[in-house]
Amino acid sequence: MASALDKLQNNLEEVRMLLEKTSRKRVRDALTAKQKQNKIETEIKNKMQQKSWKKPELLGNEKPAAVCAPITTGYTMKISNYRWDQFHKFLKIYITLMGVHQVTTENVQVHFTERSFDLLVKNLNGKSYSMIMNLLKSMSVEGSSKKVKTDTVLVLCRKKAENTRWEYLTKVEKECKEKEKPSEAIETDPSEGLMNVLKKIYEDGDDDMK
Repeated sequence: MASALDKLQNNLEEVRMLLEKTSRKRVRDALTAKQKQNKIETEIKNKMQQKSWKKPELLGNEKPAAVCAPITTGYTMKISNYRWDQFHKFLKIYITLMGVHQVTTENVQVHFTERSFDLLVKNLNGKSYSMIMNLLKSMSVEGSSKKVKTDTVLVLCRKKAENTRWEYLTKVEKECKEKEKPSEAIETDPSEGLMNVLKKIYEDGDDDMK
């Protein structure tokens, strides 16, 4: 089935052919009427412009190309250094990051659970920083928050059991500290230790020593 553009082009061609063949003045005047020819030519131009502007149709199950988000440079660094303190109601964890106070508020995020928090700082000097901390005891998610100060992120964890003292912040810290403790020496009778030394000297010595 011919398109509208093809039909218009055929009509114009037919008008031109009739002009060449006819010798009757009245017929020629009717065919060469300026407004008739101009109208057909104008419609042809409009159709060609619409065709050039029309978006290509997708074939079959073809899907439009996805619009890719701009790729941001940088990488994520793990934070391992911090210091902490505690009060009757709160634990305070201080994370030092130079220039963090210049980052927008939405780029400093902390997600709390009952026994952990996840800190993410994005787009700080072209890098991102993250820390996941698993706590030794439970805290109140609703009562916990964060504050951004000069070069520091302060994470405030509200104790679930207030007025209790935490000896350690995390389970890993507890295990490391306990490994550092020297094993308790077994108390023995001092005279028994001396007899063992003399016994060894006697067994290892020569005849004169004995």
